[in-house]
Amino acid sequence: MAISKILIVDDSPTDRLHLSNMLSRNGFKVETAESAEDGLAKVRQMRPDLVLMDVVMPGQNGFQATRTLTRDDTTKDIPIILCTSKGQETDKVWGMRQGARDYIVKPVVQADLLAKIAALG
Repeated sequence: MAISKILIVDDSPTDRLHLSNMLSRNGFKVETAESAEDGLAKVRQMRPDLVLMDVVMPGQNGFQATRTLTRDDTTKDIPIILCTSKGQETDKVWGMRQGARDYIVKPVVQADLLAKIAALG
Protein backbone atom coordinates (compact mmCIF):
# COMPACT_ATOMS: atom_id res chain seq x y z
CA MET A 1 0.00 0.00 0.00
CA ALA A 2 1.40 3.36 -1.01
CA ILE A 3 1.23 5.96 1.71
CA SER A 4 -0.10 9.31 0.55
CA LYS A 5 -2.55 10.56 3.25
CA ILE A 6 -1.03 11.18 6.70
CA LEU A 7 -2.74 12.34 9.90
CA ILE A 8 -0.52 14.13 12.43
CA VAL A 9 -1.86 13.97 16.00
CA ASP A 10 0.08 16.38 18.23
CA ASP A 11 -0.95 19.01 20.78
CA SER A 12 1.99 21.29 19.87
CA PRO A 13 1.17 23.79 17.09
CA THR A 14 4.90 24.13 16.37
CA ASP A 15 5.39 20.38 15.94
CA ARG A 16 2.23 20.05 13.82
CA LEU A 17 3.44 22.85 11.52
CA HIS A 18 6.99 21.47 11.29
CA LEU A 19 5.82 17.94 10.44
CA SER A 20 3.10 19.18 8.07
CA ASN A 21 5.55 21.31 6.11
CA MET A 22 8.12 18.51 5.99
CA LEU A 23 5.61 15.96 4.70
CA SER A 24 3.78 18.32 2.32
CA ARG A 25 7.06 19.29 0.65
CA ASN A 26 7.60 15.59 0.02
CA GLY A 27 4.27 15.06 -1.69
CA PHE A 28 2.08 13.78 1.13
CA LYS A 29 -1.47 14.98 1.78
CA VAL A 30 -1.49 16.01 5.45
CA GLU A 31 -4.27 16.53 7.98
CA THR A 32 -3.75 17.40 11.64
CA ALA A 33 -5.44 16.84 14.98
CA GLU A 34 -4.72 18.71 18.23
CA SER A 35 -5.56 15.91 20.67
CA ALA A 36 -5.87 12.15 20.87
CA GLU A 37 -9.65 12.42 21.01
CA ASP A 38 -9.72 14.63 17.90
CA GLY A 39 -7.24 12.27 16.24
CA LEU A 40 -9.42 9.21 16.88
CA ALA A 41 -12.41 10.94 15.30
CA LYS A 42 -10.39 12.08 12.28
CA VAL A 43 -8.90 8.62 11.72
CA ARG A 44 -12.39 7.14 11.52
CA GLN A 45 -13.58 9.97 9.27
CA MET A 46 -10.68 10.35 6.80
CA ARG A 47 -9.08 6.89 6.83
CA PRO A 48 -5.45 8.04 6.53
CA ASP A 49 -2.73 5.74 5.18
CA LEU A 50 -0.58 6.54 8.23
CA VAL A 51 -0.89 8.23 11.62
CA LEU A 52 1.98 10.12 13.28
CA MET A 53 1.02 10.09 16.95
CA ASP A 54 2.53 12.20 19.72
CA VAL A 55 2.59 10.53 23.14
CA VAL A 56 2.46 13.36 25.70
CA MET A 57 -0.86 15.17 25.24
CA PRO A 58 -3.51 16.46 27.64
CA GLY A 59 -6.45 14.12 28.12
CA GLN A 60 -5.87 10.78 26.47
CA ASN A 61 -2.19 10.15 25.65
CA GLY A 62 -0.76 8.74 22.45
CA PHE A 63 -0.17 5.28 23.92
CA GLN A 64 -3.88 5.03 24.82
CA ALA A 65 -5.00 6.34 21.41
CA THR A 66 -2.67 3.92 19.62
CA ARG A 67 -4.06 1.02 21.62
CA THR A 68 -7.63 2.12 20.81
CA LEU A 69 -6.93 2.30 17.06
CA THR A 70 -4.99 -0.95 16.81
CA ARG A 71 -7.65 -2.92 18.70
CA ASP A 72 -10.54 -1.61 16.59
CA ASP A 73 -11.35 -3.81 13.58
CA THR A 74 -12.12 -0.77 11.42
CA THR A 75 -8.78 0.99 12.08
CA LYS A 76 -6.34 -1.79 13.06
CA ASP A 77 -4.70 -1.90 9.63
CA ILE A 78 -3.74 1.81 9.63
CA PRO A 79 -0.07 1.97 10.65
CA ILE A 80 0.94 4.31 13.47
CA ILE A 81 4.36 5.82 14.04
CA LEU A 82 4.75 7.27 17.52
CA CYS A 83 6.49 10.62 17.18
CA THR A 84 7.50 11.86 20.61
CA SER A 85 10.09 13.47 22.86
CA LYS A 86 10.00 10.35 25.08
CA GLY A 87 13.24 8.68 24.05
CA GLN A 88 13.71 5.99 26.69
CA GLU A 89 13.91 2.39 25.49
CA THR A 90 11.08 1.46 27.87
CA ASP A 91 8.86 4.07 26.17
CA LYS A 92 9.65 2.59 22.76
CA VAL A 93 8.95 -0.95 23.94
CA TRP A 94 5.67 0.14 25.54
CA GLY A 95 4.65 2.03 22.40
CA MET A 96 5.30 -0.98 20.19
CA ARG A 97 3.28 -3.14 22.60
CA GLN A 98 0.34 -0.78 22.13
CA GLY A 99 0.43 -1.56 18.41
CA ALA A 100 2.65 1.16 16.93
CA ARG A 101 4.53 0.05 13.83
CA ASP A 102 7.50 2.35 14.50
CA TYR A 103 8.80 5.01 16.87
CA ILE A 104 10.70 8.23 16.19
CA VAL A 105 12.08 10.68 18.74
CA LYS A 106 11.75 14.47 18.40
CA PRO A 107 13.29 16.57 17.04
CA VAL A 108 12.40 14.65 13.88
CA VAL A 109 15.08 14.35 11.21
CA GLN A 110 13.40 14.46 7.80
CA ALA A 111 15.51 11.64 6.28
CA ASP A 112 14.73 9.35 9.22
CA LEU A 113 11.00 9.99 9.05
CA LEU A 114 10.85 9.53 5.27
CA ALA A 115 12.79 6.26 5.57
CA LYS A 116 10.36 4.96 8.20
CA ILE A 117 7.37 5.93 6.02
CA ALA A 118 8.94 4.27 2.97
CA ALA A 119 9.55 1.08 4.98
CA LEU A 120 5.84 0.92 5.82
CA GLY A 121 4.69 1.64 2.26
